[in-house]
Amino acid sequence: MKNLKLAGCGTALITPFRGGAVDYDAYASLVDRQVNAGVHFLVPLGTTGETPCLEFSERMKILELTMEHSAGKPVVVGGGTNSLAQTLDGIRKLESLDPDAYLIVVPYYNKPTQTGLYEYFKAVAESTEKGIVLYNVPGRTGANLKAETTLRLAEIPNIIAVKEASGNYAQISEIIRNAPDGFSVLSGNDEETLSLMATGADGIVSVASNIDPEDMVKLAEALMADDIRTARMLHHRLTPLFRNCFVESNPIPVKAAMAAMGLIENTLRLPLCSASESTYSLMESTVKELGLK
Repeated sequence: MKNLKLAGCGTALITPFRGGAVDYDAYASLVDRQVNAGVHFLVPLGTTGETPCLEFSERMKILELTMEHSAGKPVVVGGGTNSLAQTLDGIRKLESLDPDAYLIVVPYYNKPTQTGLYEYFKAVAESTEKGIVLYNVPGRTGANLKAETTLRLAEIPNIIAVKEASGNYAQISEIIRNAPDGFSVLSGNDEETLSLMATGADGIVSVASNIDPEDMVKLAEALMADDIRTARMLHHRLTPLFRNCFVESNPIPVKAAMAAMGLIENTLRLPLCSASESTYSLMESTVKELGLK
């Protein structure tokens, strides 16, 4: 059995900036907002958090704040790179803050084979007693973690979950159908929450919940309760938000929406830049239509 079961809605947290520096006060407030909305787990330092553009000292401070404000909710911290040595070094440093698990992305740019992926994740898992969440997002990494490799890795005791953002329903369905007890399958795409959880996935690592955590929690909880009627209603309500969050590269639209809500400054770090005027207007109208402030 696995040592941590992830389920429900986890938020892939953004990193707010002010004047080019991390806005730690705003970040702490955002974590509090997620906790107060009832989010089930927290995911700092992922792609949505612009982690490749953060100094390691900034990452440590962000994780420290997340742990302080988590109110006991599981914290799954991003820790993957495309170098095994760098990943292990990062985990060793982050370990001092005692996160519950590490989100480890498929190594990007290298385009490893399935054998290479298996050995990489196995080595990462062996380096820590904490849980490991596999993160498959071939649209960003250039390599797909196939179902048979995911299922083979799922037999390793502390590999506890996969965040699946391949968009390949047949592949994800195979993982759901054959996953061992205690292994969580999490959607990595908001718009697939309904279809995947209705057919057995355990939850969602959400981008949209940065903007509307209350409705995303309600959607996940309706699906966990097999209340398809409520889930369908929430899915249709949130579909424009799901779609509009990706009209430009994530997290550009999300930050535009949150700036329009007065939560953060609309600032990103290069090579990402602030949303175009049309995207900002779109996100502003999206949050207004949802009745968000």
